[in-house]
Amino acid sequence: MAKQLPYPVMREIFSRFENSEPEPKGELNHVNAYTLVVAVALSAQATDKGVNKATEALFKSVDTPQKMLDLGEDGLIAHIKTIGLYKTKARNVMKMAQILVEEFGGEVPNSRAALQSLPGVGRKTANVVLNMWWQQPAQAVDTHIFRVGNRAGIAPGKTVDQVERAIEDNVPADFQLHAHHWLILHGRYICVARKPKCRACIISDLCQFEEKTQ
Repeated sequence: MAKQLPYPVMREIFSRFENSEPEPKGELNHVNAYTLVVAVALSAQATDKGVNKATEALFKSVDTPQKMLDLGEDGLIAHIKTIGLYKTKARNVMKMAQILVEEFGGEVPNSRAALQSLPGVGRKTANVVLNMWWQQPAQAVDTHIFRVGNRAGIAPGKTVDQVERAIEDNVPADFQLHAHHWLILHGRYICVARKPKCRACIISDLCQFEEKTQ
């Protein structure tokens, strides 16, 4: 595991990310807070591209918890059966819709604890929603962020929670809001798992990864 990079280096790394992509965006399609929660829940062990394909028609007609209940579980399955674990996810989405209608007035809550009380919503999903919709500097650590954080020394940690905490503790405050998107996109397209594209990497000279590709 790489050592935590010092503050001046961290500041330079995120300055470069910001200069390259001032307003990074998540790649899951959604139309409101509710469809974002659903999309993120569906994306577990699936690609954003696959989820977007499955939800394209769904979100045109189903954009509230009540409309999801009206659609029914079988109707939902018809839309998402191309996504892995679709039966379990469909059950969770329907239970989530029911709870949102009965306990939250059909609105998506803006607290992590309330979000995590919903079926199929873990800490990562809650953090994505808090960050993308409510503009909170929450850090949703996925496999890409975990890899980049440990390789580069941006946020070293043996667990997801440790990496999340390292981002919160060490990324300069003015970069916290977009940090998770910059790191996800960097891991998805540049610092890939098997053959990282180090020659195309804008932070290669600052990164601690010892096995850089030539």
